[in-house]
Amino acid sequence: MDSRAGERAWASIAIESDIRSLEDIWRPFEATALATPYQAYGWIRPFVETMGADHGMTFRYALLRDAQGALCALLPLVITRRSGIRFAEIIGGKHANYHMGLYAPAFAARLDAALAQQMLAEIGAAIGAAIGGLDALVFVNQPTHWRGYLNPPALLAAGPSPSRAYKLALITGDGDATLKRSMSSHARKKLKNKHSRFRDFGPSAMNRARTPDEIERVLSAFLEQKAARFRAMGVPDPFAEPAVRSFLSRAASCEGNAAPAIELYSLDLAGKSTATYVGATLGERFSGMATSFDMESETVRTSPGELLLAELIRQKCNDGSAAFDLGVGEARYKTTFCDDHDDLVDTFLPLTFKGRLFATMARAKRELKRRIKASPVALKLAQRASGWLHRKERDED
Repeated sequence: MDSRAGERAWASIAIESDIRSLEDIWRPFEATALATPYQAYGWIRPFVETMGADHGMTFRYALLRDAQGALCALLPLVITRRSGIRFAEIIGGKHANYHMGLYAPAFAARLDAALAQQMLAEIGAAIGAAIGGLDALVFVNQPTHWRGYLNPPALLAAGPSPSRAYKLALITGDGDATLKRSMSSHARKKLKNKHSRFRDFGPSAMNRARTPDEIERVLSAFLEQKAARFRAMGVPDPFAEPAVRSFLSRAASCEGNAAPAIELYSLDLAGKSTATYVGATLGERFSGMATSFDMESETVRTSPGELLLAELIRQKCNDGSAAFDLGVGEARYKTTFCDDHDDLVDTFLPLTFKGRLFATMARAKRELKRRIKASPVALKLAQRASGWLHRKERDED
């Protein structure tokens, strides 16, 4: 059905605060909705009950239903207060590569920019009424499209996000053909040579952590490898706080009959992890969250992280996954493995005068960040300045 301005596509909006009460409607909805792996119930709830609880975050869930009472959209939101401004964002922060709501495909197809703005304005008003005021909605790192459908809030985008997300389509049952298509012949030759040198160190295997003991082992290796990497860079480790470990552990564990929303992988050599990979999964999509490698291992020159990634891509092809992404941000290995990308945009919807001022400043900061990332010289200078400031703060503590 074509959209027409003024044709309201929802009949009611409800604002809920208890995520536990939503499981029975959320899980069936996510199975068919337009949603990234970061909006799966098995990803959001562990985040809320670990990271959210540790930081005292306030969460609200906007549920839109049609005239028959069927759920047509669900927006998982965190209420953030900064400098006297209160605004709502998609849950996940920097741990989620894609920020998006969950939408029934037919519902999303009915919305044009005017209806999308009306929808968000009504959600903002409903949340404001529930919590005593809301100044703005801030949605960053939103995919413009998902599974061929427009993402409704992206229709109101102020501009592109500072970075894009890198992805590749998978050929079912044929990982080698997938890598042959997505990688250059030179890159494949280098990877083959690295794999040959890696084999010289002894028998190895890629393992997925499934049991509690395996999850603990791989997660410990991942966090230790990350800590060493950030220490070497002279910047704070975003994975250091205990709540992050709790979040990843819970989301990687089975709850009832539901599959875990996060998967942990390790490339093991002689029983020790040389590289690890953390990814979120929903339906046919696997989304890379973070990767690491043992900087002290004698295998480091063979790029074990890339070897693990290649093996994981092959495994996902065999599992029947359709798409694999390496998340947001620029890195050489991403362009090496990926032949496609997702365009990401930022949307700022002010609801009050204070919200308009905040949105103007937020847009300017995001645009500055985008321009810096687009310039190799500016990015290098910014990274050096950031490292210097963090080292100075650490020395003064």
